[in-house]
Amino acid sequence: MGSAVARVGRAYVKQRVGSVSIAVAARSWTQRFAFVLLILLSFGIMLVGKADTVVVSRARTLLIDLIAPVMDAASRPIASAKEAASTVQELVALKQENARLAEENKTLLEWQSIGRELQSQNAALRDILKFTPDPRASYVTAPVIADTSSSYVRSLIVLAGQNDGVVKGQAAITGAGLVGRVLEVGRRASRVLLLTDISARVPVVIERTRDQAVLAGNNSDNPELQYLPRDVDIKVGDRIVTSGVGGNFPVGLPVGEVARLADGHILVQLYAQLDRMEYLRLVDYSLPGILMQDLGIDTSKAAGVTSPGLGKLPRAQ
Repeated sequence: MGSAVARVGRAYVKQRVGSVSIAVAARSWTQRFAFVLLILLSFGIMLVGKADTVVVSRARTLLIDLIAPVMDAASRPIASAKEAASTVQELVALKQENARLAEENKTLLEWQSIGRELQSQNAALRDILKFTPDPRASYVTAPVIADTSSSYVRSLIVLAGQNDGVVKGQAAITGAGLVGRVLEVGRRASRVLLLTDISARVPVVIERTRDQAVLAGNNSDNPELQYLPRDVDIKVGDRIVTSGVGGNFPVGLPVGEVARLADGHILVQLYAQLDRMEYLRLVDYSLPGILMQDLGIDTSKAAGVTSPGLGKLPRAQ
C-alpha cells in the first residue's frame, strides 16, 4: 500500500512539474513575441475596420455606451472635489474682498465727513464774501487734422470753426491739461496756438508756493517760467496751473510741472503730450479777457484797433 501511495505522489509531482514547465514556456514565448502580436492585432483591427466600417462603428458605439456610465460615476467625485475646492477659493476671495471693501468704506466715510465739513465752511465763506460763481463753460470737441508746427511757429489745425460756435481766444485743452488757445477762426476750421510757441504767454502760478509767473513759449518742447520773484523757492516737480490773471483763462487749469533748472532758466514739462493729440476741446469760459476788462475793447476785433493815447494795438497772439 505504501508503494502505491508513493507512485501516486510521484505521478502528481510529475504532472505539476509538467504544467509549470508549459506555463513557463508559454510566458517566455508570449514575452518574446508580444510586440509582434500587438502589431498583428493592430493590423487586424484596421483590416476589420476597413472591411466593414458599419460593424466597427456599431462596436465602438456599444463600447462607449457601456463605458459611459462607469466614466460618469468615476468623474462625479472628481467634479465634486473640484467644485468644493472652487467654492473654498471663492469664499477666501470673498472674505478678502469684504475686508478690503470694509476698509475702503471706512476711509470713504471719513472723507465724507471731511467733505461735508468743508462744504459747510465753503458755503459760509461764500456767503461772507458774497461770492459769485464762475459762469458755466461751454465747449466744442474737434479732431486735430493738421500740425502746422515749424522752426518758427507751433500750432495745430482743428476741424471746428464759426459754424460750430468756436470763438477766437477760447482755451484749447485735453484731459491732461491746457494746450493753447484759439488764434484764428474760419467757418469750418480753426488754428490753435500752442503753449510752446515763441509768442505764447500765459499767466500761471506755482501751486506749492503760490508765486505768480508767466509761462513763455520758446519753440521747444519745454516752455520757460519768467518774471518770478528773486527769492522764489521752486523745485523740480512743482505743479504749474493757470493763475487767472488777465481774464483769458480761469484759475487752476493744469499746465505742467517744473522739469529742470538750468543756467537760471526754469523749464516746464507740459502735462499734455503735444505730439500725440488727436482731439482738442475748445472751451468758452465766458471770461472778458484783459482787453475787454481794462480797455473796453471787443477781443474778437482787437487786431489793428487804435486807442487814444496808446496808438495802434499789436495783433492779438
